[in-house]
Amino acid sequence: MFRLAAMKPVDEVFGIHHQRLRSAITLLCRGWQPFDELVRATAAPRRTVEELLEALGDDLERDQRSVRLRPTAVANYAGYQESDASETDSELLATISGLIERVPPPLAALDHVQATPETVLRRALWLAGNYDLARARTLFLGDHDLTSLAVHALRPDARLTVVDLDERVLEYVDRLSGGAVTTLHADLRVGLPPAVLAGAELVFSDPPYTPEGIGLFASRGVQALADPVSEGRLLLAYGYSPRHPALGAQAQRELALLGLTFEAILPDFHRYFGAQAIGSAADLYVCQPTAQARKTKKGKTGIYTHGPQSVEAGGTPATLLDSLREIAGTGAETRAADWSAPISTKGPVAIDLTADPGPWLLRVLLAANAPRVAVLLPNSHPDLADARAQAELTGLLREKYALRLLRSTPDNTHAVVVADAVPVGEANPLLTKAHGKLGNVWREALISSSDGAMTKNDARAHIERHAPGLSAHRLIDLPRHRIAAILGK
Repeated sequence: MFRLAAMKPVDEVFGIHHQRLRSAITLLCRGWQPFDELVRATAAPRRTVEELLEALGDDLERDQRSVRLRPTAVANYAGYQESDASETDSELLATISGLIERVPPPLAALDHVQATPETVLRRALWLAGNYDLARARTLFLGDHDLTSLAVHALRPDARLTVVDLDERVLEYVDRLSGGAVTTLHADLRVGLPPAVLAGAELVFSDPPYTPEGIGLFASRGVQALADPVSEGRLLLAYGYSPRHPALGAQAQRELALLGLTFEAILPDFHRYFGAQAIGSAADLYVCQPTAQARKTKKGKTGIYTHGPQSVEAGGTPATLLDSLREIAGTGAETRAADWSAPISTKGPVAIDLTADPGPWLLRVLLAANAPRVAVLLPNSHPDLADARAQAELTGLLREKYALRLLRSTPDNTHAVVVADAVPVGEANPLLTKAHGKLGNVWREALISSSDGAMTKNDARAHIERHAPGLSAHRLIDLPRHRIAAILGK
């Protein structure tokens, strides 16, 4: 890292947006450059270029309207000169193609449509070319396309986090990155994990292409941006058919109402295998939040274009909910599919998860602390699909709940999972305090179970060995495979 005359690194002077100034430094290293050409070539504001030139101090030579770096100083700026990466790009494209070939199959109910390898590479190169990824904290809201892995392969020093609803994607990204990409579970309709709130400079997402979907994902993206929010960028993929411009207007209106301004819209930036109704393409929206962009948006269940969580999907019949409450027990309290806070009651709880795409069941049972929980699900729910899936769910929660899986109840298309709490002395604190910071809860549990023989430092060391880098996170926000590994330790 070279240092300017002002004795500050360039990334401290210009933040994550100094990639444009790389172009300016490259030009200055090549020889005399008219000031106007520096502005034009970098697309940086005039005052920003002036600040760069001022910061270069005595390393800069001026000749009327042109400037250059002194030939004797050029070597000091080698790390900021741009180079031709075409050969590297070709190798990276082959790597990305291999990753995408093995990615878990798309889920139509989550509006998954696979981006082409060329698109994923283009995203990574564009991010690296426009932002300082070593300095920026980058969050991906959903990543079935594996853009995070492409960025990681291109820039191993980038600090990347993926938040996704799909447990399969989280496990795949975690395994392929060797844990270098942080993976967290969330359904954005419920909310973001606290660990990523106000913590990112860049947020990237390819959300559901409904006004409700893009509005929700953009709102969560704004919540994830660090202060001051106007310095961050929200990058969204969005496409609509030119035959139906009103759909594009609705989505853009959602973004404008969130206090976002369009810094750029790059047409047909993304290409897909499928999505032919919109020409198998989508634009890249580069959104800059304004000072009014902190408003939250309540998540609706219907944000997708297909399946039980689509915008047009109806609600659960009252007769089914009556049957669920009867199974739960007298005086059962009805709760929504929400695990953002503990579900603590002294009596039984009934929860309707008929729209569950798969991950909700585990999350609500981690959140619940009640003597009995009865959950209504589709008969085809992944955790009920076969004996292996049922055994995995039962084993995962055995230190908190004893489960009864009632298939074809109350009718032949639904099922009910009844969870009865184990005796207090047999419950695992990691499961009963799933909203606490993992490091704190686990440390106290280890010390308590050792009758004081284990010190706090011993406990911390144990946790770091078995769950490196996860102490500040909540168990309920971790991917399922991580939860299983932790409970096995």
